[in-house]
Amino acid sequence: MVSNLITISHREMRNGRPLVLEEEEWQKVISLRTKEFDPGMPPPFRIAEIRAAIPKHCWVKNPWRSMSYVGRDVAIVFGLVAVAAYINSWVVWPLYWAAQGTMFWALFVLGHDCGHGSFSDSHKLNNVVGHLLHSSILVPYHGWRISHRTHHQNHGNVDKDESWHPLSESVYRSLDTTTMKLRFTFPFPMLAFPLYLWTRSPGKRGSHFNPESDLFGQNDRIDVITSTACWMAMAALLAGLTFIMGPLQMLKFYAIPYLIFVMWLDFVTYLHHHGHDEKLPWYRGKEWNYLRGGLTTLDRDYGWINNIHHDIGTHVIHHLFPQIPHYNLIEATKAAKPVLGKYYREPEKSAPLPFHLLGILLKSLRRDHYVRDTGDVLYYQKDSEL
Repeated sequence: MVSNLITISHREMRNGRPLVLEEEEWQKVISLRTKEFDPGMPPPFRIAEIRAAIPKHCWVKNPWRSMSYVGRDVAIVFGLVAVAAYINSWVVWPLYWAAQGTMFWALFVLGHDCGHGSFSDSHKLNNVVGHLLHSSILVPYHGWRISHRTHHQNHGNVDKDESWHPLSESVYRSLDTTTMKLRFTFPFPMLAFPLYLWTRSPGKRGSHFNPESDLFGQNDRIDVITSTACWMAMAALLAGLTFIMGPLQMLKFYAIPYLIFVMWLDFVTYLHHHGHDEKLPWYRGKEWNYLRGGLTTLDRDYGWINNIHHDIGTHVIHHLFPQIPHYNLIEATKAAKPVLGKYYREPEKSAPLPFHLLGILLKSLRRDHYVRDTGDVLYYQKDSEL
């Protein structure tokens, strides 16, 4: 290996590059390849090299293709309602709840793409479709879009990340017993999303519905008010339907699928940032940058669900380049892997249904509790008393 590297170094030297720089560069490469891999070390590549490895057509957004996924998912949602209403059997209702909750989650993912601008190049189309999809499942589109943008811009930064970030030890120790149990005891963390929309995470203040929240700037005010109004309109529609159809019918048709959707959302987003066998770093201060933070995310395989929820499991490349449409993420990931090397963790292959991820979730909830108050490269610590 070393001789090959030296040969390349000499060839590049003859093309006019100084030998002293070449030797220094290749010493770093040799060191990285011969020493045990440390995921907390800065990567030997830049984000521009990953970008260059991804084919140009992967960046192209096709609004007709995006709308076809919306049409497919909406048709399935109404089809499931029709089938469940026609059969109206307690044998079928649990199947309906699981399927419809999963489809609500699929609608959320498409609205999420609208928020990133990967749905289309049209700002107006993204906002209209995003509001329709997210409001239908009681998510304030702009409020969540803006906080999610903050998450992407600061992922892996203990102090600035927005969702599923580690608690510092001092914040963790300040939690009351009930909050601590709810955060780390299954299934309660999988029901956290509605509470997060109203109050954010422990140690942070604000609401996704309030334009005066710390989450938003002055330029976001109109957007947040618009999304909150859409959310309230959907809530009023659901209240009206409850009055007409009765609480039990609304519980069966909407409320239980909504809870399944919330569990999907918390389950997927948590596991994209937690649960790898090898503990992954979090950063603060000068050690953090966009690339290092993004490289601590994880891809997951969900079996048959991959296609249903629009390949959201291809999360590493999505985090680094959220402008890439979901239908190109698999190809983009394959192209980027040679550059990423060991900084890409191959996901465990799933059976048709991803039950294996439940064990990973439970293991992480038992061991990933907080990070130290000091230090710039940090790893989760376990509270043995919890």
